[in-house]
Amino acid sequence: MHRPFCCPMTEDTTPPTVAPENRPKPWAQLKFFTFQPAIFPRMLGKVSLGTKPGDWVTVYNKAGQICGNGIYNGRAKIPLRVVRHGHESRDESYWEEAIRRAVALRRDLLKLDETTDAYRLINSDGDGLSGLTIDRYGETLLCDVMSLGIAHRLPKWLPLLHELAGTKYARVHVDHDLGSLEGIRPSEFNETNAAAPKKVKILEHGIRYEVDFAEGHKTGFFCDQRENRRLLTQFTTGARVLDLCCYTSGFSLNAKLTGGADEVTAVDLDETAIAQAKRNANLNQCRIKYVHADAFAYARQMQTNGEKFDVVVCDPPKFILTREPAGAAEGRRKYEDLNTLAISLVKPGGIFVTCSCSGLLSAEDFESAVTKAAHRLDRRLQFFERTGPGADHPVYSDAPDQRYLKVLWARVV
Repeated sequence: MHRPFCCPMTEDTTPPTVAPENRPKPWAQLKFFTFQPAIFPRMLGKVSLGTKPGDWVTVYNKAGQICGNGIYNGRAKIPLRVVRHGHESRDESYWEEAIRRAVALRRDLLKLDETTDAYRLINSDGDGLSGLTIDRYGETLLCDVMSLGIAHRLPKWLPLLHELAGTKYARVHVDHDLGSLEGIRPSEFNETNAAAPKKVKILEHGIRYEVDFAEGHKTGFFCDQRENRRLLTQFTTGARVLDLCCYTSGFSLNAKLTGGADEVTAVDLDETAIAQAKRNANLNQCRIKYVHADAFAYARQMQTNGEKFDVVVCDPPKFILTREPAGAAEGRRKYEDLNTLAISLVKPGGIFVTCSCSGLLSAEDFESAVTKAAHRLDRRLQFFERTGPGADHPVYSDAPDQRYLKVLWARVV
């Protein structure tokens, strides 16, 4: 018997087929059997008459069987976000269950509060809350809203979130272009944002950071690299360290303060990020050499000068922003070129740590680009670890493309 992929079933259970005229509204039907949460226009079939943007809908598969629930917005790039699968429809009590489950993962299971007060509290599809990410920074929640349905419901969820997380304030961010597509009005959150602090100080593994919500890129501080920052400290005792694309210098501070590096140089083109990095160093009474420069140009200059480092960290911004072939190829070239420059600065036997946050670049293609970079220099990489974001960035099995962060650890020979 053929079983639709989007409807998990036991051996003796087959959900009934329901004709469109007999379905409770609102509903949406898929054109294909799929288990993934993001349903793009080509994948979406009929939608019940009168269904409004932001509605909670029952989802039917190609055969007309219930296969879950989601939020609908016909004008969006992703018109249907399926947040739960199953052959029975649920009411909106689902949302509270999902929120409680997400917070319990971080606070009860992972016990993140023991080591930090900054972590990803809700990870969109990875927590069954498609279109919403929330990072916790001390007593403030930073909410990134990517769905009209989420925007409509978030004000009602905030009291529950504060109760569960032990927070007091919230700041809500809506990307301008995405908000226009979705029909979200950011002004709806003006009062919430006005009540929240513009800057907070957080603690991660004993190191203090200032998070500036007004100035910081995206969420102001990248919680996803927390465990990688900690891992770096194993390799930096007495070392000369170069941190390329340092942003607000999380890797640099860990290398110096916890790892006991002898000398750390941190480089970034973003002048605001460098200023923030310096404030972070001052918070921890830490001496780091900060350089406001383009990473490519600085690495070439160091190459010309014959400089070598015991440890080089390379954590550039996203280089691949589109699936369009020419743009994607240009991004891959940038990864290869920057990694070539970075590897050339590592002493024989030294440690190289390189990252990619481009979700459109697979782990295999990233490792291939880094390997080509090393071989171009007639050097080899002894990979000893491959990591990603921390456990507070979970990924469900039906959305593997959410694994965006890739980190390679190697000894350079």
